[in-house]
Amino acid sequence: MFRSFGIPELLLVLLIVLLVFGATRLPQIGDALGKAIRNFRKGASGEGEKDKETGISKTDTTGKDKDGSNT
Repeated sequence: MFRSFGIPELLLVLLIVLLVFGATRLPQIGDALGKAIRNFRKGASGEGEKDKETGISKTDTTGKDKDGSNT
């Protein structure tokens, strides 16, 4: 029923995206998409979870908990 996408189909999709968002917004969209994928991978691997011994998130550099209090 569905066949794989080839080069012409991908170019058509890229052209439509370029027309909808414009050339100036494409780098911003790519950057946001990359950050979202990176955060998803961190969450899936458990890297962003709190350390059970210290209670501080591994990705937290402020030294504050989510409620804003110092640890």
